[in-house]
Amino acid sequence: MDERRKLTPEEEDRLVEAEFQDVLNGYLASNHRKKVEIIERAFRFAKEAHKGIRRRSGEPYILHPIAVAKIASQEIGLGSTSICAALLHDVVEDTEYTVEDIEQHFGKKIAQLVAGLTKISGGIFGDKASAQAENFRKLLLTMSEDIRVVLIKMADRLHNMRTLGSMSPNKQYKIAGETLYIYAPLAHRLGLFAIKTELEDLSFKYEHPAAYSRISEQIRESESRRAAVYNDFSLPIKEKLNEMGITYDAKARLKSVYSIWRKMETKHIPFEEVYDLYAMRIIFDCPDQSKEKAICWQIYAAITDLYKLHPERTRDWISNPKANGYQALHLTVMGPDGNWIEVQIRSRRMDEIAELGFAAHWKYKIGEGDEESELNAWLSTIKDILDNPEPNAIDFLDTLKLNLFASEIVVFTPKGELLTLPNNSTVLDVAFELHSQIGMHCIAGKVNHKLVPLSHKLRSGDQVEVLTSQSQTPKPEWVNFLATAKGKTRLRAVLRKELQPIIEKGKEIYDNFLKEHSIMENNEVLTKILGALHFQNRETLFTALGNGEVTLPQYLVKMLRPVSSSLISKILRPLKGNKGKKSGENNEDVAPAKAPINMKETYILRCGEDGNNFKISDCCSPIPGDDVMGWVNDDGDVELHAVTCPRAQVLKASYGRRILNTEWAEQTHKFLANIRMEGIDRFGILQEIIQMISMHMAIDIRKLDIEAENEVFHCDLSVLVSDTNVVTDLCNKVKQIRGVQRASRVN
Repeated sequence: MDERRKLTPEEEDRLVEAEFQDVLNGYLASNHRKKVEIIERAFRFAKEAHKGIRRRSGEPYILHPIAVAKIASQEIGLGSTSICAALLHDVVEDTEYTVEDIEQHFGKKIAQLVAGLTKISGGIFGDKASAQAENFRKLLLTMSEDIRVVLIKMADRLHNMRTLGSMSPNKQYKIAGETLYIYAPLAHRLGLFAIKTELEDLSFKYEHPAAYSRISEQIRESESRRAAVYNDFSLPIKEKLNEMGITYDAKARLKSVYSIWRKMETKHIPFEEVYDLYAMRIIFDCPDQSKEKAICWQIYAAITDLYKLHPERTRDWISNPKANGYQALHLTVMGPDGNWIEVQIRSRRMDEIAELGFAAHWKYKIGEGDEESELNAWLSTIKDILDNPEPNAIDFLDTLKLNLFASEIVVFTPKGELLTLPNNSTVLDVAFELHSQIGMHCIAGKVNHKLVPLSHKLRSGDQVEVLTSQSQTPKPEWVNFLATAKGKTRLRAVLRKELQPIIEKGKEIYDNFLKEHSIMENNEVLTKILGALHFQNRETLFTALGNGEVTLPQYLVKMLRPVSSSLISKILRPLKGNKGKKSGENNEDVAPAKAPINMKETYILRCGEDGNNFKISDCCSPIPGDDVMGWVNDDGDVELHAVTCPRAQVLKASYGRRILNTEWAEQTHKFLANIRMEGIDRFGILQEIIQMISMHMAIDIRKLDIEAENEVFHCDLSVLVSDTNVVTDLCNKVKQIRGVQRASRVN
């Protein structure tokens, strides 16, 4: 970017024109109808509107809309309307022009897309919600009318991620977290596999730079060995396909850095033990779509003649495509090196749909067929969530994320109608999928003609009949039986309606309790009460209070008093903080602060005699050496979360402006770490483990819980350590004890 800063205005202009010409050339090479004139006009309009404005990197701002248009056109495969909307997507937000001006110059359709892409001010959730959640809601509302809105938004997000290096560290955390939490699952759900993979890898690169570099290096180092194994494996297959006269491409598809790391984290294994690093992909040419399925199975037969098949790992996505349009035949066979290797068989058409998702359907001019009706069904469930929004922004994002499910099952109604549902769906999910009223009155079901309760979990291929009764009413515990976002949203909406008077009564009891004891109401107080009384959210607490099931005990007052001691500072803080702020300005999502915290600088985490300048969160209990981020809570304290913590993902996506980039100072303090071990039980093994940790390594053990069953032992251990290096060293040394198979840190 530094080179671009030195360019003269004339050189800069030539660069902009060349970049735009690149977009046009790509568009002209596609098979969309050629509408060059309107694209030219949109470019000139955007160039004039953004004149003189620069990005943080120093380059002319117009290069960003051009790059978004290029991704939308060349990587997603969209046409002239989308290219125009991409070029104009920031005009309304960042300049004096309005949506009406866009409509006047370019027509209603382009104006609607630009309006859907423009961020909003003011919230439907109210001031406790985050702007991000509100923007997702608006984006998705528009998306349910025109899918291109979200496809252009994907292009916008992808370019922002590619140029994230010029942003401040806290902005990098916020944007990377938001991307991983919502945009990557959304890309997956729309079948944009290539974009989903790049978004995940880029997010991972900024959240865990050290791990990203390490795994990338390990991939490079193991490349020659991997290539040799792949060649040995693929050569007989290629010879067989050549004999059959099939025109094809065969390649090794390497797992992404992020998915390798995920596997290492979830399975607690080192890089060397990730055996499915790559899969073989066979893409064949077949001009006649009706013959694709037969050719897939011919290739399948040829491969299984050569190699031993894994009987439980064949996936036929051709007969039952995934809800995002994905079609392929997957099989897993034993490779020459004794490891399982996955083979993916697709036609050229299937491959383009797998990479570009629903955007590829425009290329193949598929009408309102199976795939598009699947997408429309999905969009209607999204609309359902939007029409009944959760009162809490984080609940809304969670419900939305639930609907971006990855693994699916296919079940049938008694009439043979096919339903695609998330994994772990129950009879109750099917009832809500068919109709809300059927869901509300569901009493049981028949699965494959056998009577089962409404909580019965379904498997792919089940035939499901729902039984109802008019006397049945929805129960709060039903939420635990539901896996679909549609079911949960509908059920909660009905329960909220019924429980509203009780919730209001409970809220009154809660407010009176705080008032009586001069405790100021805020999120910190509520969180402490929820934790002390073991309630999941405010609604369940208020319901229990309203029903008289619980009372607020007096011991809570002592626990909550320290919060009230800062009452004067809380009264004064707005006066200090709002100097120079216009009275009507929106404060939503801006972090309060006890002492001024510079949100743009890296916050140094220190431990001292008079306490720490941070609070460690219970959900992930990070220690020095972990990749961590700070979040400024309602009390102005810096709350510390591991970057991988699920709660941190939500905070980044919901309260981005409160996120701090953090760094550990040199520490002399000790922190609690939890370690899980397992292995083959034998006499004296516990004594050896304790001796190794306490005597040889001089580590303080705080808790030890061991259980042995059928010659296998499991041990949970809590120890005081200075940083992650000590934990790694401890795990490595313990694994050297005879019988110990695994030892790894857990949260």
